[in-house]
Formats: sequence, structure tokens, C-alpha cells
Amino acid sequence: MINSSMAIGNRIAVWILTPNGTRLAAAISQNLPNVGLFASQNIPGISGDACRFESLPAAVAQNFSRFAGHIFIMSTGIVVRVIAPLLRHKTQDPAVVIIDDAGRHAISLIAGHLGGANDLTRRVAAIVGADPVITTATDVNGLPAIDVLARQHNLFIENPAAIKSVNMALLKGQTIHVHDPFNRLEDSLANLHPWPGLQLKPNIKKNGQTPESEIIAGVFIDDVKWNLPAQVLVLRPASLVAGIGCNRNTRAAEIKALLEEVLAAGNLAQSSLKCIASINLKADEPGLLELADMLNLPLVFFDREQLRQVEAIENPSTRVEKHVGVKSVCEAAAILAAQNGTLIVPKHTTRNATAAIARIDFSSSVLVRETPTI
Repeated sequence: MINSSMAIGNRIAVWILTPNGTRLAAAISQNLPNVGLFASQNIPGISGDACRFESLPAAVAQNFSRFAGHIFIMSTGIVVRVIAPLLRHKTQDPAVVIIDDAGRHAISLIAGHLGGANDLTRRVAAIVGADPVITTATDVNGLPAIDVLARQHNLFIENPAAIKSVNMALLKGQTIHVHDPFNRLEDSLANLHPWPGLQLKPNIKKNGQTPESEIIAGVFIDDVKWNLPAQVLVLRPASLVAGIGCNRNTRAAEIKALLEEVLAAGNLAQSSLKCIASINLKADEPGLLELADMLNLPLVFFDREQLRQVEAIENPSTRVEKHVGVKSVCEAAAILAAQNGTLIVPKHTTRNATAAIARIDFSSSVLVRETPTI
């Protein structure tokens, strides 16, 4: 998955060091949207839109995490030396693609799956007439990679270290134990796997039905928290909405502590939160805005009339109705933002805040995260 909190939308940076790279960069710019060109100051005849640099390492270091992907038109050795100190993790690094100066080969170097470098490589290779060079094992063997499937299905990867175990099991045709009660991924695996002997076992059970010793690799797709073996990949759907109400000037720390309490009460994963919802009177509430920023979650607001229409609330409040004009803020807002989903953790309160959790229907098309794609 692309580091969307830092990337400038879906922008791609194209880097050139030689006059011949100018021709290739022009073709890429004409056929890919949102391209930013970076050119050595020693190259003549570059358009005024290009950013000129004196030092490639310094310029790349300044811009590496600001773009969703980078296309370097130069030798692999130069690029490896330049980006090596900048790499953090496969879940955070931007896509890196290299094209040789003659335009013969396009190489997917970094973040082939989660960052989208493999797809970007194929696209730029088609544009410049190069041969795409993809080296990730699942791709070269014609198999789906679990991290790519997770990205395609808007699933958050909670423990990326387990990707290796699952992809290795796919390569070997070994049994993959899958917990996917709402069928977010099993259809894709069943439809795409061309290898013999793959068995999808539908439940990883706490009670020992599937002993840990038998699990070579597994995939757990749910918004509930569970103690699982390290080789089980945990994928979180964006299936939960937190409804929050609060007094004016309630501190973000108090709201956050309450939210954590509510999630714990339902044994729910914070990484499955899709958004935070409240009444539109709180659209400028500092503590709520700060919390959303801390958790990198969007805020959704509803007016009084919309909140009054919700009938599935469990804890109406005459006090809230007197002061705000509705019987419920947190429960009603959570249900509405979940597209009339199910209230699964009713209202919890502190002195200054209320919070509740609703679950989106897993079959709903709103189970989508806003994730940049290259």
C-alpha cells in the first residue's frame, strides 16, 4: 500500500541525468497523468516546468516520500546508491522504476506489490517501447500475491511480516487457512489460483479446531481482534465507524481514550475504522479535528434532521435532546455513517464525551478506503 499520508496525491516523479533521457521523459509525461519532471541542471533544452537539481542524492532525499512513485532514467547502480538510505519499509516506500538511457528495459526495483511498481513498470514499458523487467516471485510464476490482492480489495495489512509466509505457501501450493466470514477475498483466490492442491479452510478457531502446529500460513480477514500465530496475515476491512459526541472544547486525549475503550469493549481493531462521525455542530470542534488528524481518519457530519431519522439507537438522551435537539449523537451518527449499518458497541461516556461503534454491511460497496493508486 502507498504511503498516502505523505505522498502528493498520485504524483509520479521522473528523474533524468542525460539529454537522451529527455526524450523518454517527454513520452512518459504525455501519457501518464500527474508527472513531475526533475532534470539535472547540466541538461540543455528542458522545459520550464521541470525542477532543476545540482545534486541528485540531495534532490531525491528531499522528494522521495513526497511522491507515490519515482521513475529514474539512468543506471540501476546510481539509483540503488541514491535511494538506499531512504528506504523504510515495503508498506511505506514509494514505487521505484528504472529505465535505462536507451529505453530498452524498464525495471521494477522497489515496492513492486504494495507500492504498485510492477504495474507502473508495465505501463511505462508500453509507453517507451521497453521490455518490462519484473522479478517478484509470484509474478514470474503467474500467481496472485496476497499483498496485491489485499490492496485491490481495500484491506489494511496489519502485520506485513506475515506476507512472506503466505506468498511462499502460494508458490509451493501449500494449504492456506483462511478466515473470511464475509467473503472479502476467497472468491479472488479461488478464481485466480492456477496451482493444484490449494485448500481454503474457512475458519481459524480459538478452540483448537485448526491447531496452530498445522498452520503453515493463514489469512485472517475481519475487524475483530484475535490471538493468532505469527504466520497468519491479518487483513482489516474498513468496516467500522466511530460515532462521537462531546462538549465544547473537550480535549482530544479524552476522546481518544474513550474511543480506545469502546473498541476494546467490542474487541475491535482500530485499523478497521473507516471514519469518525458526529453532528455538524462539531465541524469546528478542535479536539475532534485533532483526533481525526492523529488517526488519519476522515470526519463525517450530519445535521439534526438526519440524526432524528435514525430509529435503531439504544441509548436516547433527554439531556442531549434538550441542548442539541436530537435524542442521540454518537449512536445515530455512527449508524448513518455506516450506511444504516448495525450498532455493535452502544454508547459509552466520559464526563465530556460519548462514543459508539457501528459496522458497515460487509456486502456494501462503501467498504472502500481512499487509497492512492499509481
